[in-house]
Amino acid sequence: MTRWHLPRSPERIVCLTEETTELLYLLGEQERIVGISAYTERPARAKSEKPVVSAFIGGSVKKIAALKPDLIIGFSDIQAELAHDLIKANLPVAVFNQRSLQEILEVMVMVGTLVDRRAEVLELTRGYIARLEAARERSAAAKRRVRVYFEEWDEPRITAISWVSELIELAGGQNIFAEASTGKLAKERFVDDDAIINANPELILASWCGKPVDKESIRRRPGYEKVEAIAHKRIIELDPAIILQPGPACLSAGLDALEAAIRPLAEN
Repeated sequence: MTRWHLPRSPERIVCLTEETTELLYLLGEQERIVGISAYTERPARAKSEKPVVSAFIGGSVKKIAALKPDLIIGFSDIQAELAHDLIKANLPVAVFNQRSLQEILEVMVMVGTLVDRRAEVLELTRGYIARLEAARERSAAAKRRVRVYFEEWDEPRITAISWVSELIELAGGQNIFAEASTGKLAKERFVDDDAIINANPELILASWCGKPVDKESIRRRPGYEKVEAIAHKRIIELDPAIILQPGPACLSAGLDALEAAIRPLAEN
């Protein structure tokens, strides 16, 4: 006769992106992690402690299945094909699609709740909210807003995703493509050189996911010599691990890096 029991929280989790890995480590639940993404940089110890089973877009279904996960956590429509393949292999998959700062906070709480750490993740989240509010107060006290162009990719030009745009504003900047940043798909955030030149950003922030930023190639773009950021040599590269991951990193180190880049100009 079948006997039922109360379900347990997942004990063998594969994290297809870095932010879930970082969060579980922060909650002291890293023992649940059995596989991670090759792009995981935070925490630094994760790569030496956990097997790499995926890139960002693709991953080895066979390798993941061999780990016998009871939960696989992914992010965004970009991982839709990998999620499809994992589901076809009868594996348990949860994919979140957080884009805004509020959605990032909500997903963090959901993941923390999944591993029975709701109280702890709520306390952690309160700390991040306090950081965001403090940054907003600092930017409100600044002399002015700084016109910022954020480039997530160079060919085609892709501008900031929603949470990056929000962080720029909190750090004292004015995202010149704030409206485009609300687009959930990358193609909705394509921008062209004419629009960039006409907006005349004072500061260019670049974070190309998967490759280093070529500042010289940006400077050489036709017509960019007219742009204030180029004339004053204001191109700053930001680490994708702290700004393009929708989790703890962007709420802490990412925000700090943006403030360090923007505030000195906002105070002049």
